[in-house]
Amino acid sequence: MEIRKRLGSNLKRLRLEKGWSQEDFADRAGIHRTYVSDIERAARNPTISVVEKLAKPLRVSPATLLE
Repeated sequence: MEIRKRLGSNLKRLRLEKGWSQEDFADRAGIHRTYVSDIERAARNPTISVVEKLAKPLRVSPATLLE
């Protein structure tokens, strides 16, 4: 699977496990909601700094999002 699709899939799965909407999660991560949506749909290629921001509120390592 392409890494962007893997990231988006893992992000969405972990976010839903927490019961968070995209907007809730985006607020916690300090990222705009539409950017989160784009990442989940593999429409964006986020920087490693953004991957780190995404991982923090989920309490996982950035590597977990890329596995």
